[in-house]
Amino acid sequence: MFKYYLQLAWKSLIGTPVVTLLMLLAIALGIASSIGTLSIYHMMSMDPIPEKSQQLFALQLKSYDENQTSWGGYDDGFPAQITYQDAVNLRRSNIAKRQTAMLRITFAIQLADSDIAPKLERSRVADSEFFSMFNAEFAYGGTWDKNIDEQGQEVVVIGERLNRELFGGGDNVGKQVLLNQKPFTIVGILKYWQPTPMFYDVNGGGFNKTEQIFIPFSLLPIHEYPSSGNNSSWKYEDIFTYQDKLQSETHWIQYWVELSDKAEKANYQDYLKAYIEDQKQAGRFAHKDAAADLKNVRQWLSYNEVVSKDNSVLVGLSFLLLVVCLVNTIGLLLAKFLRRAPEIGVRRALGASQSQVFIQHLVEVGLLGLMGGTIGIVLTQLALWLLRTNYSNYELTANMDMAMVLTAPTIAILATVLAGLYPAWKICRTQPSIYLKCQ
Repeated sequence: MFKYYLQLAWKSLIGTPVVTLLMLLAIALGIASSIGTLSIYHMMSMDPIPEKSQQLFALQLKSYDENQTSWGGYDDGFPAQITYQDAVNLRRSNIAKRQTAMLRITFAIQLADSDIAPKLERSRVADSEFFSMFNAEFAYGGTWDKNIDEQGQEVVVIGERLNRELFGGGDNVGKQVLLNQKPFTIVGILKYWQPTPMFYDVNGGGFNKTEQIFIPFSLLPIHEYPSSGNNSSWKYEDIFTYQDKLQSETHWIQYWVELSDKAEKANYQDYLKAYIEDQKQAGRFAHKDAAADLKNVRQWLSYNEVVSKDNSVLVGLSFLLLVVCLVNTIGLLLAKFLRRAPEIGVRRALGASQSQVFIQHLVEVGLLGLMGGTIGIVLTQLALWLLRTNYSNYELTANMDMAMVLTAPTIAILATVLAGLYPAWKICRTQPSIYLKCQ
């Protein structure tokens, strides 16, 4: 019976090509607008590392003095970053399963034996456990030795893209590159790695591309690299040299820890409390509410409003457009179905029940929704491609994953069936006697 209803639906749709085309365009445009914005919102708000998001924590320290009631732009008064001296002190602890201090810098990179001009590349200074913490896999080689975290050495891990641009790909571990004219030996080459959002450093926005150059954090005081990220302080200090900055209250270092379970987290929190008390004895952390805070990945993204409220409002508005398109579709369906009232009246007189007529028209509506949803997917992909092509900020988020590809026709069919309930109900209540008299 269902196959028969499909045949009737197809004949009905191709029998009124203009009306069918108008309904398909209305549904497709509604689906394209709603699924397009929903796809971007989905990509922006997805968990970038679901297998470990409850074990990775961004560390914050309320380290300013009593004169500051709030600082750092956050209502809870916790700065987003910590000082270099706090990072160095915390790195001495072995309570966390893994930990890393880090910041973003910029290098001019070129090959040691090439006359090609150097190119600027966003880079990251981090500890050796950075890669295993954030599930960055290696194609060749690996991270540097943990001893290098304490005693700096000119080694570098590069990304897959940079390896391809410099060498054409392949295993190039052991070769040298020049970073700001200083030779560095490649010890590892990453596979493609792009968490979205880029949760581990959202200071410059959560949807940047991952860095392609990684060097040891221990090289920071040796080569005195300037930060390419945020630098802020809660008090005035005379900073004339790089060493002055290292010893200052400037917040410019991000710090993450990996804690396996609640017990390990509790132990680490106890350690942080003891650390704060030690710093108070040394004349720092003078605020009465001096404290430490740990936020997991999801909490950190929410805390930094990586996905703003405007995005959810935009999704709501796009679905309102879908509703408008469906209202128009209801009118077209009602006109189309009522034109067939004499035919339905004859069918009813020959024995077709109200439920059979109702289901027949719902099948037609469902087929219309499937076709409109398919066209909507094509339009959505085209719109997202245009966004990626013309706006670099959307390169990572203007994409449809398989979940969204399956969601589009599902929403289209459900929405269209809901829109078709009234026209189908109206036509199934046709009184056969009226049209038989007319005949």
